[in-house]
Amino acid sequence: MLVGIVSDFAIVLDRLERRFAEVEAVAGVSLSVPPGEIYGFLGPNGAGKSTCVRIMCTLLLPTGGSAAVAGYDVASSPDEVRLRIGVALQDASLDPKQTGRELLWLQGRLYGLTRSDTEQRIRDVSSLIDIGDAIDRRIATYSGGMKRRLDLAAALVHNPQVLFLDEPTTGLDPVSRARVWEEVRRLNSVLGMTIFLTTQYLEEADELADRVGIIDGGRLVAEGTPGDLKRSIGSDVIEVHVDGELDAARAAVLAVPGVNAAERRNETLLVETADGPAVVSRVALALNGAGLNVRALTLRTPTLDDVFLRVTGHHIRAAEGL
Repeated sequence: MLVGIVSDFAIVLDRLERRFAEVEAVAGVSLSVPPGEIYGFLGPNGAGKSTCVRIMCTLLLPTGGSAAVAGYDVASSPDEVRLRIGVALQDASLDPKQTGRELLWLQGRLYGLTRSDTEQRIRDVSSLIDIGDAIDRRIATYSGGMKRRLDLAAALVHNPQVLFLDEPTTGLDPVSRARVWEEVRRLNSVLGMTIFLTTQYLEEADELADRVGIIDGGRLVAEGTPGDLKRSIGSDVIEVHVDGELDAARAAVLAVPGVNAAERRNETLLVETADGPAVVSRVALALNGAGLNVRALTLRTPTLDDVFLRVTGHHIRAAEGL
């Protein structure tokens, strides 16, 4: 077991495992996150994201492997880890009868800050997270987005080395989601804070993360910068919409020279090719030759969803049954 500060990394997972009876929720995940990085942990519901975060936050013990955060092993030195992390989980546990200020004051005092330090930290995080005058209102009056921001402020009162955000924008409207994104960027750029962000939103990982780890079925199946992961596809993508059977369209397209793969996604056929501009017209001719009416052909570059499909065999939303 790791006992003291033994690593230059803010987070190290080494063959981490966690079982619940016969269910293997985390199956040998290894990764490392250097200080000051935003690491995006991407995967559908049930992939093992939240279980990994709960282990790193000392809420669960691993059943195999190890995890170290801020240089301390989560199993042997949980108190040292807790002093150095901030955590905003999916379900914010906020007392609706408190004001925002009362909640932040309590958080600071629980972490052993002096009265003057607590007051200063409340001013700092209120400005950083932009809570405004709502800080002196009862939490029961807050919107969902405001509760998320207050929960984030509470995670920052003691100025943690590592911040864990577990799906911080799930259920938020687009405007509130954009505000959270802005605040995450500011925390990282202004404070140099290491941020471990779990998400099921592809655009969130693409927009915020310096590196992305894709987890599926409890296993880390891909890792890299968003740009590198998308370039690893090595293909342009043609989205095909036709009137008629997609299976017939797929058969026609796969016979086209230069087409590497073609996969169905709901009512769309996704065609991979190394040279989209040269192949798109051939695809149109092949579909027409098969007697299919083409409603739309769209040429685009790969997305993280295309990467997810490549490494897991399914799209992230389809993995959730959506």
